[in-house]
Amino acid sequence: MSDKYLLETNIVLYILNGEEDLVTFLDGSQLFISIITELELLSYSGITEIEMQNVEAFINDITVIPLNTEVKTSTIVTRKQSKLKLADSIIAASSMVYGMQLVTADKHFKSVNELQLIYYESSNN
Repeated sequence: MSDKYLLETNIVLYILNGEEDLVTFLDGSQLFISIITELELLSYSGITEIEMQNVEAFINDITVIPLNTEVKTSTIVTRKQSKLKLADSIIAASSMVYGMQLVTADKHFKSVNELQLIYYESSNN
């Protein structure tokens, strides 16, 4: 059985940019993104047509977690208890509701104690 990971937006960008160690780590795992990550990726105006095609292909190959009642309720609690912005609270709540580890490059997710977190530092920074 493979591991299940919810990928935060920056992680998807690292994958699309070919970060070998990250791609290797996630290989064979079930990958998910939040609806928020999907929206962030698809609404970014500063990318080329080829980059957008790569984003769309990536999204088509994974599962997008929708915003539902459970995620909404968890988002409210998470936002009240942490200093996360709304979008990040939705991503964190999605991870917790579905029992997945959140793979992120953003340190501010560490403020959510209940979150199963895998913090990734890019070797290209």
